[in-house]
Amino acid sequence: MADEDESGHSGTGDPAAIHVALDAATAATAEARAYLRKQARLAELQIDTLEKKDEFELSHLRWRRFNDQMKGALQIMLVAVAALIVAGLGATVWSAANDKGLVIEAFSVPPDMAARGLTGQAIAAQLQDKLAALQDQTESARPADSYANNWGDDIKVQIPDTGVSVGEFYRLLAAWLGHETHITGEVYRDAGGLAIVARAGGDGGTTVLGREADFDGLMQQSAEAIYARTQPYRYAVYSESQGRPAQARAIYRRLAVEGAAPRDRAWAYVGLGVLDVVADDGYGAVDASRQAVAIVPDFALGWSDIDNSETGLAHDEAALAAARVALRLMTGSGDVDMTPRARAITTWQSKNDIDNALGDFTAALRDGRQAAGLADFSGLAETAREATVQALAALHDDAAARRGWDALPAADDPPERLLRSIGALGLDYWLDDWRALLPQRDVVRKNFETVLAQHLFIVSSLPTLDMRLLRPAVANAMAATGDFAGAHAMIDKTPLDCLICLRSRGRIAALARNWAGADYWFSRAAAFAPSIPFSYSDWGRMLLAKGDYDAAIAKFALANRKGPHFADPLEMWGEALVAQNRSDLALAKFAEAARNAPNWGRLHLKWGEALLWSGDKAGAARQFAVARTLDLAPSEKSELARVRAHG
Repeated sequence: MADEDESGHSGTGDPAAIHVALDAATAATAEARAYLRKQARLAELQIDTLEKKDEFELSHLRWRRFNDQMKGALQIMLVAVAALIVAGLGATVWSAANDKGLVIEAFSVPPDMAARGLTGQAIAAQLQDKLAALQDQTESARPADSYANNWGDDIKVQIPDTGVSVGEFYRLLAAWLGHETHITGEVYRDAGGLAIVARAGGDGGTTVLGREADFDGLMQQSAEAIYARTQPYRYAVYSESQGRPAQARAIYRRLAVEGAAPRDRAWAYVGLGVLDVVADDGYGAVDASRQAVAIVPDFALGWSDIDNSETGLAHDEAALAAARVALRLMTGSGDVDMTPRARAITTWQSKNDIDNALGDFTAALRDGRQAAGLADFSGLAETAREATVQALAALHDDAAARRGWDALPAADDPPERLLRSIGALGLDYWLDDWRALLPQRDVVRKNFETVLAQHLFIVSSLPTLDMRLLRPAVANAMAATGDFAGAHAMIDKTPLDCLICLRSRGRIAALARNWAGADYWFSRAAAFAPSIPFSYSDWGRMLLAKGDYDAAIAKFALANRKGPHFADPLEMWGEALVAQNRSDLALAKFAEAARNAPNWGRLHLKWGEALLWSGDKAGAARQFAVARTLDLAPSEKSELARVRAHG
């Protein structure tokens, strides 16, 4: 009991005390909760404040960054604008300092002329048109920026501004720093009619007198006088084109001595060389061109002109050497000192001359076809078209050559007809069409006389062309058709420093079976042009006809070394081996020749014969079938019929 009392007393306690304690605890809990709610609210308000403050500060920072960026961009823009202004001013100053244009100021004119519309500005505009026309009529390989006093196509009439303007500022700057040529002048009446005075820069001017009714002619004379004073080289080229060679020669001679720079003097010698060619002075032309390259050794056009002049003299060795130098310079990276149009087609001409000199007619055909599509310069595009036909003939593709010749555009004027008739003679020569060639010399001479009568070419005669091209070709044709007396009368008057002349003498002797005479002339031809394969090939043909096969093969081998792509010595080498009963060795020579002249009828005929003698009847039949589709001489057709029947 006692235990229970103790237990019960300790478990229940005083009820009132317990109630008071519970109320106090409840009140404390409410206060705590209220306090916690206030703290939570305070925390929320602080968070909200911080978030808004953070957002504001972030926005502010963004604005500051944007503001800083805009300030930086503005500064950059200001620097850029300043740089552009400086660059523009620099470019303007540079342009003004390098301004070499021609400025024509308004002329002073009588009041009554101005009242009729012929104001000073109108006359200046007419003069501008005349000078521009002179520029257009002056075709030269020389680039405009190579002239010491060049105003190119920059010809303008100066119209005064009122007040200060950009144009007026530039004119003042160009007048101060640049090298403009200013044309001034006046028109007035005198007792004889009308006088036009034109001054270039500070010179004394040129006065042209005449009737007022011939005002346009007077303006033309004034324009030419200005052109002669300000652009002497161009004026010389223009004078040459207008049939005034003496005037052109006098200008070139003066420039050759007084030229402001070495290239000016070199170009003057080029001009003199051209005049020598037109005057039929081939030696003078060579000398003038060599003077040009002596002054400027890397002068590509000078070397090209040496090639052309030496070719005209039939100095094939010297022409080949010059063509190689010209080609190296024109295809290099240096300053060629030629207009792009002239450079492109003159480069082809040098390639063509090298290819033809070495018998590489496949390359000549390829390059000629490309050149025919180039922009023309000095008629060379037409020359390229004719060159492709000549290459086909040299490759013994007779049918294609004749088709190509027939497809050439018509020769409309006398100079073109003259050049076309010379080309026709060359075509007949390469095709061995001797009967067609014989009357062609008369056609050439007739066309030449027509040109002379119309004063289209300023030439005195045609001795170089006649002696170094026409006579050798015609003499060959005469000998080939049995007229040996006529051939000798024709060839014996030709010069001895002429490769085709020496070769023709040897070929005529060979046709007459004068073996010693042929041997003599071919040896001289080979010594005169040791790098050219044709003399050795002709020499070998003569020895083959003579029956001296070993000596013939030696000459063919030498010709092949000089001109590896020349098919003729390879084909004849094969024929010599067949004659020595070595058809097995001949097959390789015929195959190599066919790679260089695939459409040569005789080649396939002889190749078939070699195969037949070697026992390859099927191979022979294939070559004979090819030969039947190609051009064959009457004797070759008979031979083909005979060997096919035998096979």
